[in-house]
Amino acid sequence: MNHSSERPKIFGTGLIALDLVIGLDSEAPVHSWAGGTCGNVLTIMRYLGWDAYPIARMNGDPASERVRADLVRWGVSLDHTNCAPTGHTPIIIQQIKRARDGSPTHRFLWTCPHCGKRLPSYRPVTQHAVEEVARDLPGSSVFFMDRLSRAALSLAAEAAHAGAVVVFEPSGKSDEKQFAEAMKIAHVVKYSDQRLSEAGGAMTDASATLLEIQTLGSEGLRYRHRLAGQISDWSLCPSVPAPRVIDTCGAGDWCTAGILARAASRGLSGLREMDAQGLSEALRFGQVLAAWNCGFEGARGGMYSVETWEFQNQINAIIKGRPVLRTVARQERSAPSVACPACPPTLGAAASAST
Repeated sequence: MNHSSERPKIFGTGLIALDLVIGLDSEAPVHSWAGGTCGNVLTIMRYLGWDAYPIARMNGDPASERVRADLVRWGVSLDHTNCAPTGHTPIIIQQIKRARDGSPTHRFLWTCPHCGKRLPSYRPVTQHAVEEVARDLPGSSVFFMDRLSRAALSLAAEAAHAGAVVVFEPSGKSDEKQFAEAMKIAHVVKYSDQRLSEAGGAMTDASATLLEIQTLGSEGLRYRHRLAGQISDWSLCPSVPAPRVIDTCGAGDWCTAGILARAASRGLSGLREMDAQGLSEALRFGQVLAAWNCGFEGARGGMYSVETWEFQNQINAIIKGRPVLRTVARQERSAPSVACPACPPTLGAAASAST
């Protein structure tokens, strides 16, 4: 595995999908980008200067090849993206529309709009991947997971043993036994207010959790920690006003990446040494990235819309309270279209042409 010894490393497994983004302009082409929570977080971390290693089961179908091409564009490693047994890459369609009050809204489609059949869904990596991936985990700073499986938990435990911060973002209901095991491994748990809050939160005497983050939508987030050994009180971080709101999809992924970039670059030992002020600044940085991302279509649309140096300028402006979003356009490359794998050849060609 080739990587820079000067950059922190993040490994991750979970939802890595092909996002097909249908924007507000019905005449504009459909964007096809690597997506899914895990896919977005790891790609953003690479954008922020880390080495990123997604763990997936891509089988070489058109969707996986499009995802791989996009990951390569941003410098993400493909070392562990074709773990056996391979399978179809998930496809998610995101439609962006305007609500009656004019505010942007989006919805996700899990079935093909042309043939009506369900699009490929997530399949976790299996135990076959553990031995191969585990060899590369020493020296990593973070292990991220948003879907649970026996293999994901095994890899998370290996990463924690090697000194990495294990991050868990529950995506919904999962096996209760595996969920309980994840709580005993994960050092950072981030979830929406609708999920773990009713169960009293993630931080218990039996959990490994050092930082618990509960997202509150437009109200921001609240968090508590036990970096000093004892569980702190909840602290509220009001949201950072977005300079422009085009699409809120992916804001949580940018928030996660920003927090990890500032709080976890030195792995578990570095997180344990962080003081309350440093943690607060890391959380705020994540919120700044989330606010910036709302100005573009798609979960990572800003990465394709502005040059990297302009991204830095715009983030600094938001931090200073003088936000500005101007598009310094990249020369966008044309991407191959991807048809639904269930569509008949003639219908699939039509579907591909429309995307």
